[in-house]
Amino acid sequence: MDNRPIGIFDSGVGGLTVVKQVISLMPQEDIIYFGDTARLPYGTKPQETVRIFSEEITRFLIHHDVKTILIACNTATAASLPYLNEKYDVPIFGVIASGAEEAQKTTKNHRVGLIATEGTVRSGAYVRKLAQLDERITVTAQGCPLFVSMAEAGWVDNPAVEEAAKIYLKEIQAAGVDTLILGCTHFPLLAKPISRVMGDGVTLVDPALATAQKAKDYLKAHNALAVRETTGRRTFYVSAMTDDFSHLCQIALGQSYKPEVADLSQFSQK
Repeated sequence: MDNRPIGIFDSGVGGLTVVKQVISLMPQEDIIYFGDTARLPYGTKPQETVRIFSEEITRFLIHHDVKTILIACNTATAASLPYLNEKYDVPIFGVIASGAEEAQKTTKNHRVGLIATEGTVRSGAYVRKLAQLDERITVTAQGCPLFVSMAEAGWVDNPAVEEAAKIYLKEIQAAGVDTLILGCTHFPLLAKPISRVMGDGVTLVDPALATAQKAKDYLKAHNALAVRETTGRRTFYVSAMTDDFSHLCQIALGQSYKPEVADLSQFSQK
């Protein structure tokens, strides 16, 4: 038994989709979430910059005595997961391996689409992981930077999202994929218009669920699941206050939460 909280972080609100899955699978767990709203988006920034940001947030969460950390950001996972796992003792999970494994299980024709930030696409992390899992799989990837802004603005089912999807997804549709990885944790918030554009024959893979399941399996194997009679506490921090956060909590989690602003300056590397 370990009643310490689970730490989750993202560049903004997209990681709320991971929070949703953790709550669904492990309702008794306390959760501390950090959204780096002052410095988003991560997808257009150099990997070294994203790694520095990710380490500051990791140190912040460790300061809050978390028992494990979920990087609810594909760009941050690609840029920093191996480095952070090597440097810190707390177990840290990212969304890329989980998403790739789920896509490998899902695809029948070995043609997988990936939509993500430009940073995640450039990293090639999904392509490498899928090749390790099954060398027959081909990946058609597309950066979709506007989707991040649309999700942050709460445009979860806005006609503009569907119009953008028609442009972004054109090459992926032409490739004949039967599986599409939502390779940014913001994108499940836009799943309805994306699904309409892709059609019924394409399965959308949300890495958030697979990541939450992997974390639960790890905690269970190490006898570290929380044991309490009540549901866990949810605490939210941001690096800059945003008017949309509480509204997006309502959309993603079915409940509005007010975040606290946290100063990361004491957790930066000197």
